[in-house]
Amino acid sequence: MLSGRMMDFPLTIAHLLERVGSVHGHVEVVSTLPDKTRHRGTFAELHERSARLANALTKLGVKAGDRVATFAWNHRQHLECYLGVPAMGAVVHTLNLRLHPTELAYIANHADDQVVVVDLSLWPLFDKFRGEIKNLRHVLVVRDTGGPAPEGTLDYEAVLADASPTFDPPALDENAAAMLCYTSGTTGNPKGVLYSHRSTVLHAMIAGLPDAIGLSADDVVLPVVPMFHASAWGLPYVAALTGTRIVFPGPHLDPASLVKLMAEERVTVAAGVPTIWMGILQLLDAAPEKVDLSCVRTMIIGGSAAPASMIEGFSKRHGLEVTHAWGMTETNPLGTVARVKRHLRGDAAKELALRATQGFAVPFVETRHVDSDGKVLARDGQVMGELEVRGPWVASSYFGDEGADRFTKDGWFKTGDVVRIDAEGYVTITDREKDVIKSGGEWISSVALENALMSHPAVAEAAVFAAKHPKWDERPVAAIVLKPDAKADKDSLIEHIRPSFPKFALPDEVVFIEQIPRTSTGKFLKSKLREQYGDILVDKA
Repeated sequence: MLSGRMMDFPLTIAHLLERVGSVHGHVEVVSTLPDKTRHRGTFAELHERSARLANALTKLGVKAGDRVATFAWNHRQHLECYLGVPAMGAVVHTLNLRLHPTELAYIANHADDQVVVVDLSLWPLFDKFRGEIKNLRHVLVVRDTGGPAPEGTLDYEAVLADASPTFDPPALDENAAAMLCYTSGTTGNPKGVLYSHRSTVLHAMIAGLPDAIGLSADDVVLPVVPMFHASAWGLPYVAALTGTRIVFPGPHLDPASLVKLMAEERVTVAAGVPTIWMGILQLLDAAPEKVDLSCVRTMIIGGSAAPASMIEGFSKRHGLEVTHAWGMTETNPLGTVARVKRHLRGDAAKELALRATQGFAVPFVETRHVDSDGKVLARDGQVMGELEVRGPWVASSYFGDEGADRFTKDGWFKTGDVVRIDAEGYVTITDREKDVIKSGGEWISSVALENALMSHPAVAEAAVFAAKHPKWDERPVAAIVLKPDAKADKDSLIEHIRPSFPKFALPDEVVFIEQIPRTSTGKFLKSKLREQYGDILVDKA
């Protein structure tokens, strides 16, 4: 046997904390406050304050493995929790502020949260369920609106001021839990996913690659995606690793505020769900003068499929590139990125089609799709099946060992996404398994119909769902939100998409609504549409 081997050096977030201080101390952190002013700090300050937080939590009795929850917007204090809490051995648990108080109480108790760090601006919502958190010991209040911390709580800044700025991280197992995130829970109770130190650091390393999200010290990143959603797609950790200047939007997620922030802070990479970018595209299209976003290198879009018309609209009308990505809470979260391979470039239409897919797997993530019997399907770009994934930052179980049926015996995670995969490995999501339309034995892709409908100039948003049918069991129905002052009817919309689909796939009915219901993470909530309009075809029969 050959002698000599590599050091047994653990991959932990404590290293990222050390790195922001020793290597990237000059890098700026910008946080937008509720009053729209901006706080400017540095990574050196981030390092010191995260160290103080780690020491303060230890002093408060927080031990390794304890859950420290956050209930906060995207800002520097939230980033301090991302680094300081795991570095001292505890687990940072991000609570989704868009959920109902009942769901939040369930999640906080399921996670057994001991401490909560909460923004004062969110106190009215937090106060609705804090009394239900059974084992809550301490509440630290970030006074983002300037008022005093409520009685019985601790002032976050005062707690940090009383703690030592010198922190010596304990020896940590790289496989120990670092972060706890919960799924959106559209069916049943939300489920927890524990991210280990190792998986989080590996994810940051790969996500930073040029053909993945691709951040470097030359970039300025704007995580529009909330820090309470799948660790803001890992972007804060990638920034800490690479020394990327980071700009936080705080509570101001409207298109005008985001465009202003991107232009003034010279953002190069921004990331968010399609609904965010749809609003920004509409704003840019309507702007009387061209907004200078020449600084933006790419906009990462994930969370749900972005229509090709939106990708093309940004490119042709505004010179802005969209990069499609796919992932889930269970994949920590990055799984695939839609980069166009060099040998596939040259034809604009084909390149757009590839950019509108979910892309191919990033390194160390493996993908396959299977039929209802678990048989692996051919990568021919045609046959549809459920996407399964595996890799070093993909969950192997849920917190508390719930949902065992989502994990196969041979080590794959069943995503619930119905997809096609082509010979190049490009994944195209055609539906969620629970939303797929099965009409007379044929599968119909609601996503493809939605993307086609949203290419109509009058359509702002489209959601296609399965409605009951007396003969075909299910048929597609389209829910349409029109752009302001725009007009369209069922016939004009169907004619617009008719050339792209076989007759059996065209929607039987179109309903015009003011707003499409969404989940807490911005995805279309089709179960609500089915509740409201699921009998529309039966009633008309």
